[in-house]
Amino acid sequence: MKSEIQEYNKNQSAEDEQVCDFLATLIDRVLIEADSKIWHAHPVWFLDGNPIVGSSKQKKGIRLMFWSGAEFNEEQLNVRGEKFRDASVFFSSVSEIEASEIKRWLEKSRDIQWDYKNIVKRKGKLERLK
Repeated sequence: MKSEIQEYNKNQSAEDEQVCDFLATLIDRVLIEADSKIWHAHPVWFLDGNPIVGSSKQKKGIRLMFWSGAEFNEEQLNVRGEKFRDASVFFSSVSEIEASEIKRWLEKSRDIQWDYKNIVKRKGKLERLK
């Protein structure tokens, strides 16, 4: 896990830090080819410069968001963006996390991608990459 993501996680409450650490470790283990960094103040993982998955602290808990998650057809990813093709789930404790589900979503994130990397260049229009 990159030090800047570790630092982000340490700045959370004890329980939220555990959730963030668990998710970051799992993402790093599954998406070994991904680059990660703090982007717009939150941990985000990228494949070839395209944002794939990220986490953030919100009122409901720790949000795990997949940029192309609405296309995964996964019932648990039930918080859907209105303008783009993102989908999310919230966690309040590590005990709520089902690692096998997240692994499946991470694997889908490799195969199902919309081009967020060039969204500004395309004036807000998304195109399917994979």
